[in-house]
Amino acid sequence: MRFSSRVVFADHVFDILENVYEPAEDSFLFAENLSVEHGCKVIDMGTGCGILAIIAAKKTSNVVAVDVNPYAIKCAKNNAKTNGVGNRVSFIQGDLFAPLAPRKEFDVILFNAPYLPSEENEKSSWIGWAWAGGISGRSVIDRFLCEAPKHVRSGGEIMLMQSTLSNVEQTLRNLEERGLEANVVAKQDFPFESIVLVRGVAIS
Repeated sequence: MRFSSRVVFADHVFDILENVYEPAEDSFLFAENLSVEHGCKVIDMGTGCGILAIIAAKKTSNVVAVDVNPYAIKCAKNNAKTNGVGNRVSFIQGDLFAPLAPRKEFDVILFNAPYLPSEENEKSSWIGWAWAGGISGRSVIDRFLCEAPKHVRSGGEIMLMQSTLSNVEQTLRNLEERGLEANVVAKQDFPFESIVLVRGVAIS
């Protein structure tokens, strides 16, 4: 494999393939606020280079990483091996929860979503799939929110990264309507938007 760049975060190293989203401020904000307990079952949706799955796998051996992008799966597998957790993460190529069993449940569901408003044709590249969220920025977020509560255990949590450009209040309402307690746990401001990390806890 030929890598286009290398990213270092804390004591982790991530080699990035050309067709894979390179970790940026949203990835790092998510990683800094990621709390996983030993023994938790974790799924990292849209894993990209594997940054969140690999950090989670340092604390638990029950991690599943999913991405629609085949290059991302190859990239994440390589990075998991490089960072010493290759045997702790299972990798699945597919669209959101589609490749999972209907009753498969997790303690923690992670998703750094494609959240920027975009034209649909901007998904013509694999990189586009990583950030393009349709006209409202919510095309993938809303599909995720419809399915994620079915796959989280009672007392478990859903953590979703998105932009204020894609209606954070709607995300909070959607989670609450599905029986989760929702709030914003981290935020980073930029000149024209903020990125926020939303957490929804499945009420026991």
